[in-house]
Amino acid sequence: MTEKREFLRHTLAALAYRANRALEGAPDEFADFSGCERTPAQIVAHMGDLFDWALSAAEGQQRWKVSEPLPWAEGKARFFAALTAFDAYLAGPEPVHAELERLFQGPVADAINHVGQLAMMRRLAGYKIRGENFYVADMKAGRTGAEQAAAVRTF
Repeated sequence: MTEKREFLRHTLAALAYRANRALEGAPDEFADFSGCERTPAQIVAHMGDLFDWALSAAEGQQRWKVSEPLPWAEGKARFFAALTAFDAYLAGPEPVHAELERLFQGPVADAINHVGQLAMMRRLAGYKIRGENFYVADMKAGRTGAEQAAAVRTF
């Protein structure tokens, strides 16, 4: 595996960790918070679409689909499943048919932005989350599901 591929996989693990922190403990009613154009449920659906697209690009057959939001728990599970499928492809021996830099600058960077939006929206909706020192957090390539290590140092 190339260093670029390993670094992209670590980036996906960091994204999963941060997404988990932004989503964990968010009640079902948060999914419909309407204070910022798109609802959290719509953003999470879009994030799932981003990683379905990233996987299709990596496989050499780009496809884009706009999905309707699912019920909150199902939508979050779909996002983490799509992220994990993309990571698993990168971890495997198959060639990546898209430039890794473009996969980063497109779907991955977009999803990172959306995780920040979700964290901000949580605060605006009144569902506070604790700050955390992500530099010391336990993030590992391959850990891209909703199950993440416990926070090491919160604020």
